[in-house]
Amino acid sequence: MVERPRAGLSKVHMQIQTAPSTTPFSQLDAHGRLRHLVTLEGLEPDLIRELLDRAQAYLRRPGQASAHGNELDGWTVANLFSEPSTRTRSSFQLAATRLGADVVNLDLQLSSRTKGETMLDTIYTLQAMQVDVFVIRDAQAGVLQFVAEHVEPHVSVASAGEAHTSHPTQGLLDALTIHQYKGGFRDLVVSIVGDIKHSRVARSDFTVLSALGVGEVRLVGPKELMPPAGEFPGAKRIHSLDEGLDHADVVMMLRIQKERMEDAHIPDDAHYCAEWGLTAQRLKRARPEAIVMHPGPINRGVEIASEVADGPQSAIRMQVTNGVAVRMAVLASMAEARRGRAA
Repeated sequence: MVERPRAGLSKVHMQIQTAPSTTPFSQLDAHGRLRHLVTLEGLEPDLIRELLDRAQAYLRRPGQASAHGNELDGWTVANLFSEPSTRTRSSFQLAATRLGADVVNLDLQLSSRTKGETMLDTIYTLQAMQVDVFVIRDAQAGVLQFVAEHVEPHVSVASAGEAHTSHPTQGLLDALTIHQYKGGFRDLVVSIVGDIKHSRVARSDFTVLSALGVGEVRLVGPKELMPPAGEFPGAKRIHSLDEGLDHADVVMMLRIQKERMEDAHIPDDAHYCAEWGLTAQRLKRARPEAIVMHPGPINRGVEIASEVADGPQSAIRMQVTNGVAVRMAVLASMAEARRGRAA
């Protein structure tokens, strides 16, 4: 008897559940070089530092021409997004083109996937067109690894954000930004504030900061928006904004993830802002030289006041600048690994 699909499950979800890989998944090739970037989990600190150093080398001062290279000359990069994106999608496109690649952008919500085509059908079709790198954002956990396990050996997969679980390039660019302003991680207090439960950014930031030896990570937010017990091991959980900001070196404000909530029971925007919004007065509780970060898009007047987002302690625009450089570093590393395999 053939089992009927359960209501609400996409075809790719069914594939993930019924056809698990029989071999352990690795993001690295046989020589320890980066082939895929699905998550920051398990990456060695030395590899992370190598990516950050490479990204730093792609940065230019304001007014200078942007960095360009030929690392992806002859390559094709496909951006496949099933969720809206401005910063991540644009920065991956700029990163690829500045390295010499051809880029195709595909909105999966408007593609043949809505007509019943599975994710793998889409991947195999584009792979037959000689796509070399798939940059994927998907609302469903597990899709990125599933695709990476099924592409040809010469093809790479880079995450542009996956469900609530991970956003590795955002974690890398946030780490780069912190290092630029603070010169290291060891003695820093980093406060991650807001909707941590639904945030892939918070998870990737915690992973990379832990790998790089940050002093203390604080999770600051309402109890309803805290992650389950067992996640973020070693982080300090605080349910008061004032307490969470005390003597912090870095304040990472998070967007309220209303699209991922079901029964969070949070108050309206005005009430949330009154209790959890970062104002200039509240920021005074942090260290005088503290920086303020936000992954965007910003809900001004909800999680952060405009005077803070645009203020002298804000590193938000630098995060955006670093995003292109980090994604260039990731794509260039993948190209280097492939050249090494072909040698």
